[in-house]
Amino acid sequence: MSENGQNGTSTIEIEGRTLAFEAGETVLEVAQRNGIEIPTLCHDPRLDPAGACRTCLVEIDGWRRLAPACATKANAGMKIASENARIDRHRRSLLALYMTDHPSDRETSERGAPDQLLDMVEQYDAPSDWGWLETLRSDRPDDANPYIHFNPDTCIVCARCTRYCDEVEGVSAITLAGRGSQTTISTVDRLGLLDTTCEMCGGCIDVCPTGAMGEKTPLMRGDKPERELTKVRSTCNFCGVGCQLDLNVDPDGNDGKGRVVKVTSPPTGTTTNDGNLCVKGRFAYDFINHEERLTTPLIRNAAGEFEAASWDEALRVAAQGLMGVRDRHGADALAFVSSSRCTMEENYLVQKLSRAVFRTNNVHQCAAT
Repeated sequence: MSENGQNGTSTIEIEGRTLAFEAGETVLEVAQRNGIEIPTLCHDPRLDPAGACRTCLVEIDGWRRLAPACATKANAGMKIASENARIDRHRRSLLALYMTDHPSDRETSERGAPDQLLDMVEQYDAPSDWGWLETLRSDRPDDANPYIHFNPDTCIVCARCTRYCDEVEGVSAITLAGRGSQTTISTVDRLGLLDTTCEMCGGCIDVCPTGAMGEKTPLMRGDKPERELTKVRSTCNFCGVGCQLDLNVDPDGNDGKGRVVKVTSPPTGTTTNDGNLCVKGRFAYDFINHEERLTTPLIRNAAGEFEAASWDEALRVAAQGLMGVRDRHGADALAFVSSSRCTMEENYLVQKLSRAVFRTNNVHQCAAT
């Protein structure tokens, strides 16, 4: 095989396919970019490779041992096998070992997020008769934080949560503690998250491949698991950054009108926020279903009392009011103030309404102060 492709590009061979790569790319990145499936549980493109789960091992010609694709840099001339009898035997044995202290039924393990380990066990037909051991990992049952729950029974110690907290958030509120089979996710002195540097972003929940890190509120309410919910892409409304998020909706909630059960992140690399959300974006969604939330426009009647109206009626009344002020006192008697919670596009439309429609430059945005 030639080590250089067109224009001198370096190449490797995966499953007989000659693939170009850029300096610094890992075998896993090259494979994923070219549609070659290599399973992994501990990998996240936002994090430095750890090679912790060992599910992505591949065979490289001339290498005595299988190599983790996520942590192995591509070198020109490599010949790599991602599927063969040796690799399949390793994967099935590894997954069987994982399952010796992991719940095997989805009703137990998937009370919240999907369990990717169970998906992988089914995909590779891993043995299910290797016995059972009670997990030795400990949790923090007295943690009073209102958002984040840890279930040690489904944890596989892939360290995605602790690495995310360190490498992406730069907070290091959680860490690996203990040794050997007792290694677990903990905090300094086993403090509750409210007493640590935790910012409650929920990123640990998002990156967990088995649902061991979960959101407390849906679990306490007994809501449907994530697999039974409908995802609706939306824009976070708490600031003007425009972070994208997925509303997880129970179609049968609110007497068939639908109810938002939780918020999750879109896949990494697909949106401007790259799957990251803050505490408000991920957890402050209860207002959507609040009983006092306005669900229809209100306008004042002749008696000065609010009454429900259609959007056309409400917009007409608002327009008439603004035009009435302009006609009586001139355009500069009007002023428009937009919110930093609006998106950039919405703020643009506010200033356009002010300048182009009502001919006044009296427009301001609260973030400019």
